[in-house]
Order: sequence, then structure tokens, then C-alpha cells
Amino acid sequence: MKIGLVTYAPEKVDGYDIHVYYSKWSDGQACPAAKNMQNDVTCFCDAKAIREDPSIAAVSRNGSALRKNRLFNLPFDYVCPTNPQYRNKVLDYIDDLNKEDIEGVTLNLYHFPDEEFCVCPRCMELWRKSGLNWTEWRAQTITEFIKEAKAKVKGTFAVEMFPDPLMAKERFGIDFEAIAELVDYFHVPLSSRDYFTNYWVDLLTRDFIKLLKKPVVVELSGEMLTDEKASALLKTVAYLSRHDLMGTLLLVHDSENAKQIARYAVHNSEFREWLSRYEFTEMNRIVDNWAKLY
Repeated sequence: MKIGLVTYAPEKVDGYDIHVYYSKWSDGQACPAAKNMQNDVTCFCDAKAIREDPSIAAVSRNGSALRKNRLFNLPFDYVCPTNPQYRNKVLDYIDDLNKEDIEGVTLNLYHFPDEEFCVCPRCMELWRKSGLNWTEWRAQTITEFIKEAKAKVKGTFAVEMFPDPLMAKERFGIDFEAIAELVDYFHVPLSSRDYFTNYWVDLLTRDFIKLLKKPVVVELSGEMLTDEKASALLKTVAYLSRHDLMGTLLLVHDSENAKQIARYAVHNSEFREWLSRYEFTEMNRIVDNWAKLY
């Protein structure tokens, strides 16, 4: 299993195999390409664009797809995925990234907000013309966008998965089978403030490995760590290392945050003894490699 990073800083860190840079954020910030890194692009969540033009937000019969709409439990503000101007803006940004020397592109939040969205007049007309049922039309809409994005990517192409292994197609328009034909791997974020309780990470990882027909990487949150949180995080990574994963990614703020995790793993004798006692062979290999550097 590879060990990697998802980071808000365009810098690679020794001891990590995969480097993913958040180049376009859900708040609307769009950064220059991070060279020689996988660039992660938030597609249809853009709080800044919606503030500037509220009409572009995805809508339901119970209001817009906004965090402030308490009828829903949405983590971001969503643009309607069929808005042609905004779609082209995202595709142009991906095109610009690929003019630079990048490793590839990962699409993030490229789907509908939930199953009630979007019922704007444009979406309803497109659905009517398609002749498909609601679920199939939405899935086709999202898959077609992914195809358009892939055509602009010259390197590794991946997509993040909203972490719902059962209802992804009905809720978000995410068709596992169709998307598997387009991507090099799937990126599954399993974010949490801490991993003191971690059995659910193991459970969802098993589900996604079984369902997704391409290699899988799982992302865990590694920001703002105390020693206790670092221990729980690294033990969770150890359990993941027993699965058939392409890799585990740690979400960090910057390179110092990433080095903090590696140093903790190397210098905490209790953690290293725990790895040996329970025969986490692959995680031991990762920590031994970090020990040469940290």
C-alpha cells in the first residue's frame, strides 16, 4: 500500500508516495497548478460564485442547495451541474491546469447535491427530452461531464467518491460502473475530526473495494493533531494497510503537518511496539521508511 498526502500547499514531502493538491476549493478559490502533483478540482461547489449569482445554485422544491437551507444537511453550497456557463468555467480551469507539468487531475464534488436536486427549468427540460427516468438521467448527466473533463486531462485521472456505497447513484448521480470505465482510480474521503472510533472506516473501505472496479485510495483527516489523535489516526491507517488498497492519503495543511505525522510514528515506541505485536507488516514497512528520513 502506498502512503500519500492531500494538501493545501503545493509542496511534495519526502516519505510520501502520492501527492494531491487542492487546486480549486469549495469556497471558490482557484489556485495555479501544482507542478508534478495530482491537482484536485472542486467542480460544482462554489460559495463565491453563488454569492455573486444566486441563480446558479441547484434547486429543489424545498429551496436551494445551500448550507444555510436547514431543510437539508448539506456540507457545501452547490451549483447546478447543468449550468452551461459554470460547467465551461470548470472545464476551462481543468484545461489550463493541463497546460502545466502536472501529474494529473482528480475531480471532487462533480455531482448533484442529493436526490431532490436539481429541478430548475433547464434540468426539467433536459430530463424530459432525455426520455430516461430521473435516476438514469441524472447519472448520465454526471457521467457525461466526467467524460468531458477526462478529455482535457493528459495525465492520471481520478474522481473522489461521496462516501455512500449504497445510494450514490440515486442520491448524487454517481454511477460506479460507468465511471470506472473512465478513471485510473477512485479516491474515497472518509473524513473525521478524530479516529478514536474507527471501525466505520474499515467497514466503508471494505464496501468500496468490493464495489469499485478500479484501484481505490482512502483519504483520512490528519490536520490539527494532538498526540492522542495522531495515535488513533496511525492505527486506523495500519488497519487499512491490511486491505487491497492502492493507497491511504492523509489530509494535511502543509509539509510540516505531514512531517509531524511521520515523526510521531517513528519516535513513538508504544505505537511501533503495537505494530509489531499485531503484525502490521505493511504499516511497519511504511514507518521503517519514514525512520530513514525523520
